[in-house]
Amino acid sequence: MKTKSLKVWTTFIVLLCMSFTQSYGQEVTGTWKGKLSVQGAEIPLAFHIEKTNGALAATMDSPSQGATGIPMDTALFENNQLTLALKQAGVKYVATVDAKKLTGTFYQGGMELPLEMEKSEKTIPGNPELVTTDSALVELSNLDKGGYKYSVEDYFAKPKARTFRFSPNGKYLSYREKDDNKKNHVYVKEIATNKVTRVIEEKEELIRGYGWANNNRLVYVMDKGGNEDYHLFAANIDGSDQKELTPFEGVQVNILEGLKEDEDHMIISMNKNNKQIFEPYKINIVTGEIKQLFKNEDAANPIAGYSFDKDGNLKGYAKIRDGVNFDLYYAKEEGKYEIIKQLNWKDTFSILRFDYATDNPHDAYVVSNLKSDKSQIYLYDLKADKVIKKIFSNDEYDVSSLSVSKKRGYELDYFSYEGEKSIIVPVSDYYKKLHAKITTKFPDHQYSIADKTDEEDKYLIFLQSDKLYGVYYSYDTKTGEFKLLYNLMPQLKEKDMAEMRPITFTSRDGLTINGYITLPKEALQGKKVPLIVNPHGGPQGIRDSWGFNPEAQLFASRGYATLQVNFRISGGYGRKFLESGFKEIGRKAMDDVEDGLKYVIDQGWVNKDKVAIYGGSHGGYAVLRGLTKTPDLYTCGVDYVGVSNLFTFMKTIPPYWKPYLKIIKEIWYDEDVAEEKAIMEEVSPVYQIDKIKKPLFVVQGANDPRVNIDESDQIVKALRDKGFDVPYMVKYDEGHGFGKEENSIEMYKAMMGFYAKHLNNKKTTKPVKG
Repeated sequence: MKTKSLKVWTTFIVLLCMSFTQSYGQEVTGTWKGKLSVQGAEIPLAFHIEKTNGALAATMDSPSQGATGIPMDTALFENNQLTLALKQAGVKYVATVDAKKLTGTFYQGGMELPLEMEKSEKTIPGNPELVTTDSALVELSNLDKGGYKYSVEDYFAKPKARTFRFSPNGKYLSYREKDDNKKNHVYVKEIATNKVTRVIEEKEELIRGYGWANNNRLVYVMDKGGNEDYHLFAANIDGSDQKELTPFEGVQVNILEGLKEDEDHMIISMNKNNKQIFEPYKINIVTGEIKQLFKNEDAANPIAGYSFDKDGNLKGYAKIRDGVNFDLYYAKEEGKYEIIKQLNWKDTFSILRFDYATDNPHDAYVVSNLKSDKSQIYLYDLKADKVIKKIFSNDEYDVSSLSVSKKRGYELDYFSYEGEKSIIVPVSDYYKKLHAKITTKFPDHQYSIADKTDEEDKYLIFLQSDKLYGVYYSYDTKTGEFKLLYNLMPQLKEKDMAEMRPITFTSRDGLTINGYITLPKEALQGKKVPLIVNPHGGPQGIRDSWGFNPEAQLFASRGYATLQVNFRISGGYGRKFLESGFKEIGRKAMDDVEDGLKYVIDQGWVNKDKVAIYGGSHGGYAVLRGLTKTPDLYTCGVDYVGVSNLFTFMKTIPPYWKPYLKIIKEIWYDEDVAEEKAIMEEVSPVYQIDKIKKPLFVVQGANDPRVNIDESDQIVKALRDKGFDVPYMVKYDEGHGFGKEENSIEMYKAMMGFYAKHLNNKKTTKPVKG
């Protein structure tokens, strides 16, 4: 048998061919699964064979490579012999059929490999019979007509290039660039020569993120169809030595430390040994060698977070106790961990980073709310378990972010926090000068440091405002020169964008509530415009922020205002405000949204008879809850991956959420408490279906691990059974929110058609339920 490297073998999986060869047969239809053995590695394969108009068609999956649905261009079944082929890739499988078994040979690139496959069932998440047809959704989308200056694509097509990063030594600039097939590859440009190399090719699965591991190697993460089981990959800057570093099915990886002092290694965590809990590993990003650093063996009281120093030493960890408390362990002596804090889960005490500017290896910057309502930053001696000094706080907002300079001996450069807008507070003399230069050059925009070189001779400055999507500038400290690097959305002109105004109002029970209103030009001219109420996701600890919001800008371009309320339980406003929303999801939290709506109506900006409600995740739940709690307030709603049934939501959470289930129940509700079970029934929209009397559009990712597709299926079926016209969009290659450009654009086009129908009274020729 001729053999070739595993690397050669994997190249076939990304080649797609769009034609099918007709043949006839019936016994082989269905899904077949098996494993190839290549140089000691097992590679799972699946073929899906179906009969359409009397002809066979087949697709192939290679799950370990993240490729699914690859069309085969030959599918023949004659004389009990099955032949499947993808000619362009030189792939062929020839097998005989015996009841529920295929026995044959797999041919590719000179290899001849035995391959047995067994009949299996291909399962599609949810109930596909509920999903609205593409043609019906296109008809709905077509209602969004009006000679608008900007299209949906202008707001939601991904930038041609984005995510710019310097190599640590500043010799290279990396970025993602989109090709004509909407694939976003990673490129590296050598700054001295302008030579550009495509380093990472995006194939069937999306590259969810990437970064520099050292001067010679990049790392990136991918999952499968939005299932959030992230795997770690690496590649050299010339594109060579591509390697999947964590090839473990059903396992999620998180990067904990980059290890500047050890450029060939990183610290990661994985739920490899137990799907419910994560353990730390040191991984060689060149060879893929993995070493487990610590065991997390107590599944009933697992470790929930790890703290490493810059050299990769585990200094401490937080361990759950009884589901709702945390014990903070710290190594006062190397390898000997003892409890220094016993905390309730509502307490904040966490290590931001160790302070390497002092001689004491136990000094650290910590964020804490143990002695205050708002989170504050302290310099803390962890060994002595005492505050050295409070170094930053704000009377109105939580603070939790700082930046130091490794180049200048870990000097503290600045603090940052989020108030009405993002605020940077310079500390060091060096950064005060840099901050002054940036803010003088760009006085009307917010900025952030997207990246800097190790020598701090080059900076990437990212500028944004409520009217500017984002622009990158490079700054050379030696010349003092700013250069425009890239405008992410040049087609969107600032003069045409809508203003996003901070607002503050008082809730019906006396709380101060903050939020934002984005007003189209018609509202500024005195016209009362339709409004889209947009509750945020989370809900706990999340908040809406000032800045460019593509959704709100799209809505404004169609004449709609957008209201975003940071209702109780939102983050950033202190512990008391956060906790005031516990056990109030769907109740007082929704009251705050309604009070925000009343506030903007009273300002004279919006038409109270033309109000839609739209949101994703918890925001999707808020849509359904709004349509059941106060059905007369809203004209229509759009539910995007939203919870409809609190009971089933609790039962279908990802396994790695289960250690936090008691905490989730303290934030939401506990069905084991009779009073709270009654509340859950009251605030679960699926149990209040008779109260919905306004149109609803539902959107769902089939592979969503957080909000199971059943949450959307339940509400759609219940309303359909009542005779409601409910358009339902499901994407089978997405998870908790759409990551693929084409899917997002389809969704927003249908959404704008839905608004046109119900806020502007435009009509389709027929119902769009399916």
